[in-house]
Amino acid sequence: MNRILNYLKIGPVFAYFFRVFRKPDPNHPTSVNLRMMHGINRISIVMFLFCICVMIFRACFR
Repeated sequence: MNRILNYLKIGPVFAYFFRVFRKPDPNHPTSVNLRMMHGINRISIVMFLFCICVMIFRACFR
């Protein structure tokens, strides 16, 4: 049962969102590929949140 509850934790998801939008830590290794991946993730998260706002706006005013 604890194993299933461990899979359902969503805390690490939100931790990842906050980590993507913070300044990079100089102690962690970095590469061009990693920076590009985080850049694409930022764009994806912003587009996702924008679309959620549009869907809520459209649902409220129909």
